[in-house]
Amino acid sequence: MNELTFIDLFAGAGGLSEGFIKKGFVPVSYIEKDIDSCFTIKTRLAYYYLKNNNKLDIYRKYILRQISREDFYSYIPSELLDRVINQEITEDNYVEIINKITNNLQISGYKKINVMIGGPPCQAYSIAARSKNPCKGETDPRNHLYELYSMLLGKVKPDIFIFENVPGLITAGNGHFFNDIKKLFSEAGPGYTIDYRNLCACDFGVLQNRKRIILMGWKKELNAGYPNFESLANEKWQVGDLLSDIPSIQPGDSLIHGEYASEPSDYLIKHEIRKIDDILTLHIARSHNERDRHIYKLVIEKWKKYRERLKYTDVPQEYRTHKNITSFLDRYKVVADDLPFSHTVLAHIAKDGHYYIHPDIDQRRSLSVREAARLQSFPDNYYFEGSRTSTFRQIGNAVPPLVSQGIAEKIGEMLQ
Repeated sequence: MNELTFIDLFAGAGGLSEGFIKKGFVPVSYIEKDIDSCFTIKTRLAYYYLKNNNKLDIYRKYILRQISREDFYSYIPSELLDRVINQEITEDNYVEIINKITNNLQISGYKKINVMIGGPPCQAYSIAARSKNPCKGETDPRNHLYELYSMLLGKVKPDIFIFENVPGLITAGNGHFFNDIKKLFSEAGPGYTIDYRNLCACDFGVLQNRKRIILMGWKKELNAGYPNFESLANEKWQVGDLLSDIPSIQPGDSLIHGEYASEPSDYLIKHEIRKIDDILTLHIARSHNERDRHIYKLVIEKWKKYRERLKYTDVPQEYRTHKNITSFLDRYKVVADDLPFSHTVLAHIAKDGHYYIHPDIDQRRSLSVREAARLQSFPDNYYFEGSRTSTFRQIGNAVPPLVSQGIAEKIGEMLQ
């Protein structure tokens, strides 16, 4: 396609933008307040720059930790790295952010922003969070970040925009927030036609039952409509196809970089999650005490033998750490390798791994950073910056790249 541009608000680790880049869109600016996520995006931009200039050997030296990040970035044009704006979007600074986006656009040589993408932090809208603290749900300041998105939308005036969030957005505040979102977005700038769908990542080839609201708007003069997506959910893959080539490790082990245990599965090849020259990185597992490992063993055994999920009331008394045995009984859950998709990966994976137990009973641990990234459909050459906790959080909050790739393809067709 002719080159189309985009900006990414509340960019996180860049999962939503990854699909757009793969479909030929050019990123002009990313706005993200978390410093580790900004470094992750910069490293990904560096990967694409070096790939396009046949210099991936420099990237390999970096992920093998043979050169520092400072030395690595020295090979990349500063203009490209400066597209990542490490700044929180607020009412006080949104004009400053607009100026930075405009400056990046001028430096890059493009005339306009074709697409604006992003979704503010979704915890405030999630049904789970509201059930734990219903009062805070109505007053949480994150509920109103969509107003800042609308303000930027009115200034940038893209041809099309994408607003991503959790399904709980529909019912949050008894529907008030979502109705206000649709009104504000439709009236922003030149005016937009608005439509939305509740899409499942499994329909895009992701081996995960992850549902998200994807709201789309386009300028009213465009002859456009909400695209139809052909479901890929009938493909005969299982979660085990994601994990089979990753070497076995024990809790607390850290394989920063290494070799794979076997050849990639057909699933990994088809969806370009692993390529022939990839290096396995960030296969890092958190530590677990023996009590948790015993519980993990029970969880795995019950699934393998009976295909049943263990409830907390099934845990022997001597291994329980909570007195609550009437609610949240599914706090331990195996990522079943014999199912076509797993349960949803959330940012909570950064706090503990009880909900994401590896299916191999000999390992008795939660998923590693790389395994969680694969479950989100990030390719193995996607390198996350920051601590283990930070990388887990970035992965759990991200939009699966296979989902964004499917969306970007349709938007590209609309704009062409």
